[in-house]
Parts: sequence; structure tokens; C-alpha cells
Amino acid sequence: MEQAGGSILKNNVYLYLTEFFAGMSVMAVELGASRLLAPYFSSSQIVWTIIIGTIMIAMALGNLWGGRSADKDPDPGRLYKRLLIAAVWIALIPVLGKYIILAISAVLVFAVSSNFLVIAAFAACMVLFVYPLFLLGTVTPSLVKYTMQSMADSGRTVGRLEAFNTIGSILGTFLPTFVTIPAVGTSITFLIFAGVLLALALLYFLTQKKNRGLCAGAAAVFLACVLLGHSSSFAFWEDDLVYEGESVYNYLQVKEDDDSVILSTNVLFGVQSIYKKSGGLTGMYYDTALAAPVMAGVPQKQQPRILILGMGSGTYAGQCGQYFPQAVVEGVEIDPKITQLACEYFKLSPEVQVATYDGRAYLQAVDQEYDVILVDAYQDITIPFQMSSVEFFTLVRDHLTEDGVMVVNMNMRAEGEGNINQYLADTIAAVFGCVYTADVDGMTNRELFASAIDPAQALQSSLPAVQDEQLHAALEQVLSRLQPYQSTGLLLTDDKAPVELLGMRVIDSLIQNELGYYRRLFAQQGIAGVLNDLA
Repeated sequence: MEQAGGSILKNNVYLYLTEFFAGMSVMAVELGASRLLAPYFSSSQIVWTIIIGTIMIAMALGNLWGGRSADKDPDPGRLYKRLLIAAVWIALIPVLGKYIILAISAVLVFAVSSNFLVIAAFAACMVLFVYPLFLLGTVTPSLVKYTMQSMADSGRTVGRLEAFNTIGSILGTFLPTFVTIPAVGTSITFLIFAGVLLALALLYFLTQKKNRGLCAGAAAVFLACVLLGHSSSFAFWEDDLVYEGESVYNYLQVKEDDDSVILSTNVLFGVQSIYKKSGGLTGMYYDTALAAPVMAGVPQKQQPRILILGMGSGTYAGQCGQYFPQAVVEGVEIDPKITQLACEYFKLSPEVQVATYDGRAYLQAVDQEYDVILVDAYQDITIPFQMSSVEFFTLVRDHLTEDGVMVVNMNMRAEGEGNINQYLADTIAAVFGCVYTADVDGMTNRELFASAIDPAQALQSSLPAVQDEQLHAALEQVLSRLQPYQSTGLLLTDDKAPVELLGMRVIDSLIQNELGYYRRLFAQQGIAGVLNDLA
């Protein structure tokens, strides 16, 4: 069949390049989508499932429609118009995406009563990503039609196209993750791949001397997006951030005021780490967790060892260094960018050794015993399943001294049968002889202490050794809140640990409780009443 489109499509080279870059762009948009949604909905497996499922739906529909369209009118110009539209749409995502996400969330707050995160994330994906990826889904079936010369070479043609698409997809997977997102951010990553698609379409139309007005309009919109959408800021209402950026693993935000420096990761609200400029206690869960070294007799020991799994910016390490200066403190943090920020903004002591590693993998690689191990790797519904199972907690126990104590920050206090905290506590109780919990005042956090010894008795007997009056008073409060935990037999294992679903139920409950007031206000006074209350 004679090619429509002229010399640029001669020998099908340009069509194969189109397949290559389309495959690359699909994967780049998918990875960009996960980073765009993470600050609003977390980066859990649930969110990834929504992204992948939505994109697969879009691609499947694109495949079907693309094949029918190519059969009806085998003109490559139709395909490159779709690429032009997809490019412009993707370029608009960094400009409008965060506003659309917030608008969808605001509407759904009053429209849904359960599964808010799932519904809001799915709706955001549908609005932002389905249409451009539907258009990219039309590429392969269209190119099969345009490149196939006869049925005799159909298998070779389809195989070659699929190979180009797959190789492009491989590069589209690695380049955003390891190059563009860490180097220039999610917004510019969208613009880069939108620019590639736009260049393919413009080159086709300019060589064919067609649709010059359309091309000029698309180029103008793209340039506007480059000017308006290059910012990496997700928290666009914040004007006092000292740092906002992205790493391979996280969206990162550092805020500073006269009293403290705060780190937030993958959330627009909340505190993951804090540095108090005046030193001392933080008023957060770290203070409660300081009971663990006292339970383990750290004040009376010569050179005790403390390990922090989920180091963050070093809040707990700094407190241990202040109150237990004879202790050797080590940290494990999977994100090297967070460790860099800890040194730059949070005054992390150079004496604290930080390993860039997964917490469980680190324990498997070392044979050192510790007096205290803090597990602080859980964030909303982003709970590493490999650090929540009975096998993991057995590994922690094996790295503790005889009177060592594990303390776990469970950051979502939950009630009711079968909640995530009950599963975690039951799993820990299956490994350790004595388990106690203490809720943190004014927060949703719950600290869990586990040991072969009785943590409450150990804290009471070692408390007189604490010389700092402020810490002593705080630990007396912890002692009064300690509650022995009785297991109900629930268990998380490496084979079965549905932590995302369990955590999502808790988050959903917290959202409903927090927004109940505004829903009642909306029911009584409408949107005007809500806006007046927020003003």
C-alpha cells in the first residue's frame, strides 16, 4: 500500500520513531502521575493500583478506537493530530493539575461518605490522564495499518513495532525515575515528554505543509505551559518554604519558623521530622519514644547502642544525643536526599552514622545487637509491608540485647476491631513477651514498646536515673499512659500483609471525623456558609 504523508514516512523510519517515543511517553506520564498524586493521596500501593488501572483502561480504549479509525481513514495526519492534542494536554498537567486535584477533592469531601482517598484519586486520574493516554493508545494500531505493506510481512511489521514500543517504554521507565524527576522535578518531566510528542507532530505537519495554524496554536500553548508550569511547587499556597523538591523516593518540603524546622514528605500537611532550635522536647511522639532508652537502662550503661529505622531528618537521633550522650546512635534512611537535608537544615550531628538502606535489608546485613531499635517507617497508609510482618519483627528481636526494647511509631490511632494498629500490635505480640502501648497527647500517634522484659516496670525502676527535669516529667506522664497489650491473634506475614487496605480504613475514618463539622455546615448553610467559616 502506498504511504500517505510523503517523504518523511519513507521506509517507515519516522513511524517506528513515533512508536518508540509514544511508548516512552506513556511510561513517563504514568510515573509522573504517581509523583503528582503523592503529596495529596500518598504513594501507597493503592494509589499505584489506581494509576495503573486507569491508564490500562485508557490504553485499551485507545487501541480499540485507533484500529477502527485507521481502517476507516488510513491517513497518518489523523494520528499526528492526536499526538499534537496529547502533547498539549500533557503539557497542561503541571500548570493545572494541582488545582484540578484540589477542586475534585473539595467537591468529593461533600459528596462521598467513605473510601474518600480511593474515589478522589481515581477521579483525579480519570480527569487528568485518561484522555491523553487514550490518544497515545491509538498509536500502535494506527501504525500497524500505516506500516504494513502486505499480509506477507504482517508478523514482522507488528513485531518490529512492538519492539520499538517496548524499548521506548523501558527508557520511559528509567529516565523519569533516575534522571529527570530527581534532577528537574515532576513538572518539567511532564513538559519534556510533552515536548517530544509535540516535536514529532510538528515535524510531520511542517514537512507536509499542512495544519500550520493548528501547529502554531499548539506551539503557543506549549510555550505558555513552559513559562507557567515549570515550577516544582505542589504547595502553591505556601510562600515561606525554605526547600521544596523531589528525590527518587519522595516529594520533600522543608519549612522554618522562629522556633523550629519541619520536614514533610509526600504530604502537603503534617510533620514527619522536626528540629527544635532551642533543643529539648518536641511536643510530638518522639518524646514518648524516649521512654524506650530508659526502659532499656541506657542511662546506666557505658556505651549503649540505639538504631533508628526510618531516620528522617534525625529528630530522634538528636534527642538521644542530647539526653543520652554516651549512646552510639545509628540511623537507616532509604532516601539519601532526606539525609542530605538533615545535614543542611536540621543540624544532624556528624557523629550519627546514617546508612542509605531499606530498614529490613539493613538488619539482614548486620550482626550488631542494640539496646533500642526505633521503627519509624510508617506514614499514613504508606506502610512498607516488609517492615510490618512477623518475620520482620522477629529480625528486630534477634538484633536486641537481652534487656533491649523495640519502640514502634504507629502514626494512626485507630479504634474498632481489625484495624491496622491491632494487626501490628498482635503481630508484635506474637514475637515479643511483653508489649505496652502509650497514646500521644494531642496527636493520632500511638507508641508501642516491646521487649523480653516488662517495659513498664523497667521504666519505673530506671526513671530515677534520668537527671533532666523536663524529660523526667515527660516520662512520668508516659508511665501513667502505658497500657499492657493483649493480643487478639491477628497476624501479618510476608505472604499476607494487607497494610494499605487496613491503613486506608483508618485514614478514611479520620477524614470523616475531621470533615464532619464542615459537612454539617454545608447541609445547613450551603457552600457560602463553608466559605465564610474558612475566611
